[in-house]
Amino acid sequence: MSPTRKTGLLYLALAATGACGTFYAPLAVIVSGDPTATADRVRTSDTLVRLGIASELISTTLFIFVALALYGLFRAVSQPNAAVMVILAVVSVPISFVGVAAELGALGLLTGAMHLSAVATPDLELLAFVLLRLHVQTIVVAEIFWGLWLLPLAALTLRSGVVPRVVGVLLIVAGSAYVAGTFISVLLPAYAATASLVAVVLEAGELSMIAWLLTTRSTASSLARVVAPA
Repeated sequence: MSPTRKTGLLYLALAATGACGTFYAPLAVIVSGDPTATADRVRTSDTLVRLGIASELISTTLFIFVALALYGLFRAVSQPNAAVMVILAVVSVPISFVGVAAELGALGLLTGAMHLSAVATPDLELLAFVLLRLHVQTIVVAEIFWGLWLLPLAALTLRSGVVPRVVGVLLIVAGSAYVAGTFISVLLPAYAATASLVAVVLEAGELSMIAWLLTTRSTASSLARVVAPA
C-alpha cells in the first residue's frame, strides 16, 4: 500500500472517530441548562458516553500520526510549511485531552465511580454538568488549531502541483470556518448555534483531502520531483 493511501486511511479513521467522540456523543447527552436531565441521559446512555470518550482518545492520538504522515508526504514541497502544519496540529492535542479528562470526571461523578457519598445528588449533577460543559468549551478552543493547521496544508497542496487546486481551496475554506466558528462562539454567543451549522458544511471541505489521498497514485517521491528547487 502506498504512503498516500496509508495516510488517507489514517485521516479517514481520524475523521470518523473524531465525529463520534467530539460531536455526536456529547450532543446526545447534554440538555442545555438542565443538569438533572443531562445526568439522567448520561446514566441511561453510559455505553454511548464511554464509546464517545474512547473515540475521542483515539482520534486525538491519530491526529499526531496523521500530521506526521502528511509531513512525510509534503516536506519536499516546503519543509518550513510542513513543520508549521505539524506544530499547529500537535498544539491542539493537550487541549483535547483536558476535555476528555473533564468528561471522564463527569462520568465518574454520575456513575458513582468517584464515591462522593457525602455530596448531595443535585450538587453532583451540577458539578458533572459543569465538567461536561468544560469538555464542550475545550472543543471550542481546540477548533482554532483544527482550522489553523489546515492553512499550511492548503499551501502545500497548492504549491505541490500534484494535488488538485480545488482541494487546496476547500482546505482554506474549512480552516477558516473552524477559526471563525470559535470566535463567533466567544464574541457573538447568540449566533453560535447558527454559525456552527454553517461551519459544519464549510468544514466538510477537509474531506476532499482524504478523498485525494485515498484515490491518488501520487507518492512522496512524485511530489518531490514536481517541486521546483527553492
